[in-house]
Amino acid sequence: MSLNLSYRVLNLTKRRELRISRGSTGSCTCILVKLKSEGFEGWGAACPFSVGHHGETVDELTAALERLATLLLDYSPFERQSILDLLRSQPGMFPSAALAALDTAMLDWLGKKVDLPLWRLFGLDIRAIPPTSVTVGMENPEVARNIAFDWLKGELSAGKLFPHQGGRFSVMKVKLGSPEGIEVDKARVDSVVEEAGDAEVIVDANGAWDLQAAREMSVWLHGRGVELLEQPLGVDAGENDWRRLRDSSDIAVFADESCFCVEDIYAISGGIDGIVIKMMKCGGLSEALRMVSAARACGLLVMLGCYGETVLSNSAMAQISPLADYVDLDSHFNLLKDPFQGAGVRGGRLVPNDEPGIGVTLDNA
Repeated sequence: MSLNLSYRVLNLTKRRELRISRGSTGSCTCILVKLKSEGFEGWGAACPFSVGHHGETVDELTAALERLATLLLDYSPFERQSILDLLRSQPGMFPSAALAALDTAMLDWLGKKVDLPLWRLFGLDIRAIPPTSVTVGMENPEVARNIAFDWLKGELSAGKLFPHQGGRFSVMKVKLGSPEGIEVDKARVDSVVEEAGDAEVIVDANGAWDLQAAREMSVWLHGRGVELLEQPLGVDAGENDWRRLRDSSDIAVFADESCFCVEDIYAISGGIDGIVIKMMKCGGLSEALRMVSAARACGLLVMLGCYGETVLSNSAMAQISPLADYVDLDSHFNLLKDPFQGAGVRGGRLVPNDEPGIGVTLDNA
């Protein structure tokens, strides 16, 4: 029995350039990873990303995958504990996004082996999946309003996003943290709130504010009906600053860039209301499930999020989304051409299908 790993780098273009406080991107990269064993093939993806002082490049990820391909030859996908022990014995050698691809591919292989989707293997109820938020980037107020309008229709001005399957998106995430200051951020929020109608609006500052600005904005946002503030403080902020913000805030404060893995939860749990789990930064679905359990033990809410990823990765995360309070798995909607087919939109929710594993195929079109 052997485990054969191969990969392929896919460079993809976004329909609309996404602007956040750290910069803007008009493209993304997906490294498709395949594991073959016993006649079955499991798929995963590694996507480069950069957060604060931490970044994982295409070259680093492909080098790690080359090492994994050699190490895994004498293993089977059933030996996940032995494989994880082996990788943990070599700290720093395997970036989290490479581990995420491997973990997803092993679980996809297992689902295909037993002919069940992962959500059924995990015993989850897909009727409990929260609606996914859709993103309005750091644009001027008029452009932000137009993007919100397009999302409500299920499309972007560059073209149809997907066959709408009933209902509409009910949650919009607005990117804040403008270098011009918080008054510009306020104008953007106002334009989206006015356009959104009864849709919920949440915001994400991507760590752009200091404590004073975050406090002022949390009060103002509460007055505009916003109930969730994601990563208002920078990654270098300590638990005391988070606690001071939370104690003065009437809206829920979530940590994203400040929370990569289980250990980060315990370090910051006293100053936040919730965490954002992303597969690329935590290292896969297995670690994501550990983070959900740890967050619940700390009395925290959970959001599942993504970077610039295809429907392959978002379909994998959708398998565990019944466990979340919030879902933000919308990156593939903004791809000009997603090479995969997987989870679909139903009533504003990203719902996995009944196919085995993560339920993803290549789009022959």
